[in-house]
Amino acid sequence: MKIAFTSTGKDLEAQIDPRFGRTAFFVLLDTETTELEVIDNSAIQEEAHGAGTATAQLLFKLKPDVLITGNGPGETAAKVLKKSAIRIFVEAHQMSLRDALKHFENGDLREV
Repeated sequence: MKIAFTSTGKDLEAQIDPRFGRTAFFVLLDTETTELEVIDNSAIQEEAHGAGTATAQLLFKLKPDVLITGNGPGETAAKVLKKSAIRIFVEAHQMSLRDALKHFENGDLREV
């Protein structure tokens, strides 16, 4: 399974970024190989409008099975993501990516 996290940093000790559209990074974890891939999303910070949609399109191209984030995507970004099979889990506030992964595995995050 491939899990994408919205992240403030580049490893599993980083904090979940509660923002979806303007997340600093996506950290992708392949649960079968434990390989991490980091995607820098900081360029989106300069966008005045459409950050959520642009980030959703990026995520769509990355093809994760699951997204774990804080607040979740906004309405327009959610429409883009609904066209994919990505399952979205929210309420991973103030957690490291490692902790959010544990909460996901335990079924403690809310799916939207």
